[in-house]
Formats: sequence, structure tokens, C-alpha cells
Amino acid sequence: METDAARLIGAGLAVIGLAGVGVGIGSIFASLIGAIARNPAARAQVFPLSMLGFALVEAVALYALLISFLILFA
Repeated sequence: METDAARLIGAGLAVIGLAGVGVGIGSIFASLIGAIARNPAARAQVFPLSMLGFALVEAVALYALLISFLILFA
């Protein structure tokens, strides 16, 4: 019984990192929009870098979810 509660608390703590992921994704795309608004000709250079940043930040979210699922179901 106590271990079930500890597992739920641990899984909840493991997904706290998702709040940082949300902030990171918002920051990336806000910067992308700002950069394109200032210089539309630079879109071809800025967009791939923003997608790389998005993928790296999203990987952190997937790792946090994976750890949470491992805590719950393993």
C-alpha cells in the first residue's frame, strides 16, 4: 500500500520537468517569430536551427515521460 503511494509520488515528480519543456518550446518559437519578423530574408537560416532546438527540448519531455512510466509500471 505504501509502495503504491510512493510510486505515484515518484511518477508525479518525474514529470515536473515537463513544465520546463513547455517554457522552452514557447521561448524557441517566440524567438523564431521575432527573428522572422525582424528579417524575413533570414527565415531559411533560422528555421532549421529552431527545429533542432525544438527536437532537443522535446527529447527531454520524452525522457521525463519514459521515466514516469517506468516508475509506474515497472
